[in-house]
Amino acid sequence: MTVYLLDYGAGNVRSLVNAVCKLGYSIRPVESVEDIEKADKLIFPGVGAYGAAMQRLSTTGYDVALKKYIASGKPFMGICVGMQVLFDGSEESPGVSGLGVFPATVKRFDASTKAVPHMGWNSAVEQQQDEDADEGRPSNASWINHEGRDSKYYFVHSYAVPATDQDWEFSTTQYGSERFVSAVRQRNVFATQFHPEKSGWTGLKVLRSFLECSSDVVPRTRRLSSPRPTVDGLTKRIIACLDVRANDAGDLVVTKGDQYDVRDRTDPTVGTGEVRNLGKPVQLARTYFEMGADEITFLNITAFRNVPLSDLPMLEVLERTSESVFVPLTIGGGIRDIVQPDGTSVPALEVAGAYFRSGADKVSIGSDAVYAAEQYIANGGTATGLTAIEQIARVYGSQAVVVSVDPRRVYVASPSLASTHNVIRTRTPGPDDERFCWYECTVKGGREARDLDVVQLVVAVAALGAGEILLNCMDRDGTNSGFDHELVDQVRAAVTIPVIASSGAGNVEHFEDVFRETGVEAALAAGIFHRGEVPIGDVKTYLAERRYKIRPLEPAL
Repeated sequence: MTVYLLDYGAGNVRSLVNAVCKLGYSIRPVESVEDIEKADKLIFPGVGAYGAAMQRLSTTGYDVALKKYIASGKPFMGICVGMQVLFDGSEESPGVSGLGVFPATVKRFDASTKAVPHMGWNSAVEQQQDEDADEGRPSNASWINHEGRDSKYYFVHSYAVPATDQDWEFSTTQYGSERFVSAVRQRNVFATQFHPEKSGWTGLKVLRSFLECSSDVVPRTRRLSSPRPTVDGLTKRIIACLDVRANDAGDLVVTKGDQYDVRDRTDPTVGTGEVRNLGKPVQLARTYFEMGADEITFLNITAFRNVPLSDLPMLEVLERTSESVFVPLTIGGGIRDIVQPDGTSVPALEVAGAYFRSGADKVSIGSDAVYAAEQYIANGGTATGLTAIEQIARVYGSQAVVVSVDPRRVYVASPSLASTHNVIRTRTPGPDDERFCWYECTVKGGREARDLDVVQLVVAVAALGAGEILLNCMDRDGTNSGFDHELVDQVRAAVTIPVIASSGAGNVEHFEDVFRETGVEAALAAGIFHRGEVPIGDVKTYLAERRYKIRPLEPAL
């Protein structure tokens, strides 16, 4: 059997290749129209903009070849945008026609009542069943929800097909007040809005079902009379963060700072102290995946300024991690325009592309996002189209761009003393009993302050195309005193994109506190996980016992 992968150059397909290989199959890239014709089975993953995907298919002639392939009756699987292009068109790209396999239009989610993109783990409630399914067998056990209706899959998208109970709707999902099509299946076509290659072992079982399906037998299906989903199944995400840098011996290690200082200061006779070594990045990431982490974030805190792009150590870290970790991977640090040792300039878009090809799903931008926001504000709220945020979002989609924010409190006795900034009344008075503060943004790992507050920053980067905010807090970093709820509240009120709360977690109660008090979509921790003080499983168990929607620990293949 020959399985082909249609990659049009947008995003991370390495994880899909690794997932297929993990299942014991080989997969070849489509390099010509003839390859599509030769395929016994074809998988089309897609990320980014609908219009960009269709343009690429059209210019290569793949659009006609895809229609011919699907008409031949051979098995086809689409993923994310690879599912969306099967429809007539999308609000994302008016006037651009899709493949027209299914008669519907892809529409944008309503952001007035929920965060958009829809990002995280949600349910897929099946609406179809094989007519020859055995009595008593769970419906569609051979396709999705192998672990039952509590199975969770990873979604990341701003556009979806509204559910209208058509025969080809294989599963539907509730997000806020909207129910959308999360999978389609008709004859030889199967496609998912979620990413099975990023949905842990549960997702790999979906891929295995497609790979094991018969190429000769076209299943007959019937609509199920089971209830449609009416309750939003989106879970709270628990994210493990790995700060990676070279130690004094030149080895890459996972470390953790105390208010951004990563050197051990416990022995005053040692001088500056050694870089804290809390483990190897690839091994730790694999451990956290097995423990149930919903995402892994690598923050590269070593500049590697004299290393060519092709030799950046973090590329190898991502490549090796993606071989055995099947949840979303984010990489931060160094996503900017760079000059190589030979004097060659490399734009941020190309740097991001190298990380995506190595296994990253999202890139996190720090200092350059602050500079971009300052420029945007100075231009009266006009985008140039040239910033790293805009360029990466335009090619790979906003969901691929995270902005990492490093703010700290500036206390004032009165809001009038900081009239150009967004001041709050705080429940935690300052050193001179100040009752007001604003959050000052910093760059260069917190070493340099900017005359820009956190609200100004997040509003600007959201307008430029960022899809998520990683919200650190310099005042809480390494303190184990809990997340800064006032900071999280202020940012969540300012933007409609998802927010990750970071900095300050010290126990399982802190995670519940931030979810209960702020409603934030995700929470991230580092040191308490690395040191084994609070296992990820304990956090998820604690939250589940208190009726928070949490992705359960899943059995391996």
